[in-house]
Order: sequence, then structure tokens, then C-alpha cells
Amino acid sequence: VQIHLCEPEGDILLFLTGQEEIDTTVKQIQAECNALDQKKVGPVDVWPLYSTLPPAQQQKIFNAAPQPAYPGGPPGRKIVVATNIAETSLTIDGIVYVIDPGFSKQKVYNPRIRISSLLVSPISRASAQQRSGRAGRTRPGKCFRLYTERAFKQELQEQTYPEILCSEMSTVVLILKKLAIDDLVHFDFMDPPAPETLMRALEMLNYLGALDDEGDLTELGAQMAMLPVEPQLGKMLLMSGHYGCANEVATIAAMLTSGAEPFVRPKAEGKAADEAKAQFAHIDGDHLTLLNVFHAFKMNNENKDWVYENYLNFRALQSASNVRDQLLRNLQRLGISSSSSDVNSPYYYENIRKCITAGFFMQMAFKQSAGGYLTVKDNQVVHLHPSCVLDDKPEWVLYNEFVLTSKNYIRLNTRVKGEWLVELAPHYYDLENFPQCEAKNELEALYRRLQAKLKK
Repeated sequence: VQIHLCEPEGDILLFLTGQEEIDTTVKQIQAECNALDQKKVGPVDVWPLYSTLPPAQQQKIFNAAPQPAYPGGPPGRKIVVATNIAETSLTIDGIVYVIDPGFSKQKVYNPRIRISSLLVSPISRASAQQRSGRAGRTRPGKCFRLYTERAFKQELQEQTYPEILCSEMSTVVLILKKLAIDDLVHFDFMDPPAPETLMRALEMLNYLGALDDEGDLTELGAQMAMLPVEPQLGKMLLMSGHYGCANEVATIAAMLTSGAEPFVRPKAEGKAADEAKAQFAHIDGDHLTLLNVFHAFKMNNENKDWVYENYLNFRALQSASNVRDQLLRNLQRLGISSSSSDVNSPYYYENIRKCITAGFFMQMAFKQSAGGYLTVKDNQVVHLHPSCVLDDKPEWVLYNEFVLTSKNYIRLNTRVKGEWLVELAPHYYDLENFPQCEAKNELEALYRRLQAKLKK
């Protein structure tokens, strides 16, 4: 607002860290600018920009600045409030002023509890230079840095951390094993990841059956390496032939890897968006809800208007459709036919859920008597994400990702039966190496029941 009052004409780009912060700031700036004397200062358009914003909204940042309120009046100005998506990915014409608070959300991976999370951290000097370069692309500009020169020189790192140091490594390890590179510790990485991250990746691949106890690639592992998805999704896809639900599982895998959120929830229309999502909701959780959305998209002939009316993301669904076709081709090459069982069969959804469990049995949470959930083995207290469609709180729930925000949330959840864990992953749910918790007591009871069944 200060720049708008005091500086010559030219648009403004402000960098912030996340959606919530951006939405609040856009409202505040718009309100303050509307309260100014329109005879002395020009009109202002304020646009947000972040990755989950619907494409139509994102396009608005390229609109020209508003015209003067009256002929000969002060010129209008456009203000874009963006995450670091505007740092390198795109150039917005007319930006003359950049405001850089010096923070961004960066990915951090904790191998001890196997969790990736986004944390607000100071940017690097390289990022700061990149941001200042956004000012004056078309004519001389100014960058206002909201930190001291001393902080810039002494406290900010030279370069942003390479992605490989902040990521889960199982996909990389699997590819290296497929290339017959066995000595991972001495492999010449440009930036070697932490040994613990590599150990966790090897352990996970061993539990999934991609590596044997000697650390050598198994036949299953070689097949997983041929699928262009992370190992857990790869295992889930390869098991789909056994359960006769390859089409459905490929759809779910495609929806999870399409790169964008299929549901659109504009702040102003939250209630209508929630009602639209509720019509696709499946009683057993979010994975089957994604399946329902994709089926409805195809049944409505991929109609853009239908997608828009139901608060869905057309680009995400189109991308999922392409990914699904690719995955099914890959499965056929591996000799797995794209079969579907009868939708009316009582085991139709159960088999799909079993198949998901076969890949994600390491990402389980057990309901606590005191409330909330506890993740299996890592013993992190977590809660179901507000976007989850499960109305009740099932005893066992599988999660796709762990989100660290105001609370520890688990996102994309599916209801699971405890018996499946004992049946599909007895090597992981081995009670000898299991930490003491309520889930252990439940598993002991399940094993007893299973033994009694076998004796009969």
C-alpha cells in the first residue's frame, strides 16, 4: 500500500509462503486500497497465485492493470501475491516492484519417522537474487527486501538445498539396483544423501519384497522398477492382477500421481464445493472417492462444464486419464491383464482396498482409546485430515501422506481391516520387533484368532 501511494506506476509482486497467508493478505490489501481516496490514488487489482489455485484464477495474474477511475486520473496498479512459484516458473509482464520477506516453504524429510513435510524456512541468497530479478524485467525496477543486508550476507545460505537431500530415496535406490549398482554408500552422488535416508529406503524396499535380505533385486523388484511410479504404488499395481482389479487400481494410482489436487475448493464457495465433493464420497475412504470421481468424469464424457459445476480440476483429471493409460500399457507389458471384477460383487471394493494395503501397509494408524490415532511402529500421534471423507473413525486406517501443519495430519485415508495386515504383511507386523502400544495388543489378538482358525 505504501508503494502504491508513493512510487510511480508499475505493478507489484509480493512473495509469501502459503495459501492461507496469501488469501488473508489479498483481502487485507484490497480492503486497505479500497479505503484510500480514489481521487488521489488509482484503482488496484489484487490477485493471489499458488499451485492449488484453479487454472482460470491463475490466469488473472496476466490481466493488465486497471484503468484510471476517471479520465486523466492516477493510473491503476496490479498487485500479485504469490508463493515461490513466481520465482522461476513464470514472468508476469509489468512487474516493477518486488517485495521479498525472505521466507518460503521448503521440503524436509525426516528418515527416522519417514515423514516429508513443508516447513517455513529462510530462503537462500540464490533465491533472493532470483526474486529481485523478477523486478524490472520490462523496465528498471526495485526490490524491497524485508531483512537486513547483514542477514543477507551472514545468515542466508549461498544455495538452496538440493532436492535429493530433502527427499525419500526408495525410488532412486530401486533404479540404481536395477542398473546393477550395489555399493550405494560409495556411489558418486553429486550431493550424497544421509546414510540413514539410504538405510530407510533399503529397509522399505526389503519390506515391499523388491529386495531380498542380501539387498539384491528380486523379480518383483525388477518389475516395480519398470513402472514409472514410486515403489509403494508399484507394488499396489503389481498386486492388482492377483485381485482382479487392475483397471481400478491403475485409476487410483493415476489420480494420486497426476500432480494436482482433483478437488477445487474456492474460499468463497467452500460450502458448495464440500457438497459437490460429498456426492462422490465413498464410505470406505478417500482412495475409493478418487475412483468414483474418475468414473463420473468418464461417464460424463470428460465434459468441461460438468467438471466446473462439480468443483473438480479438469487439468488434473485429464492428466490422470493419460497416466492411467500409460500404467495399463506398462502392466500389459508385464503380463498383467487390465481386468475388472463385477462391480456388484460383495468383494469388489474389498479387493481394491486389500490391493492398496499390499502397497501401503507401512503407512497405517491405529485408533487410540484416548482419541486421535497413533502411526504404526513410528508411534506419532496424528489426526485424520479435515478433507477426509471417513465420517466415523475406523479402528485401522491407511494413509497416503503425513502432513505437518497446525497439527500432525494423515491425508488420503482408507478404512482397513486388521486381519489384512496380518495376512498381507506378517514380516512387517512381526510382534517380536514391535513397540509396545495399543496396536500391538490388537495385533496379538488378531494373530491368536488366525491361529485358532488355522487349527480348525
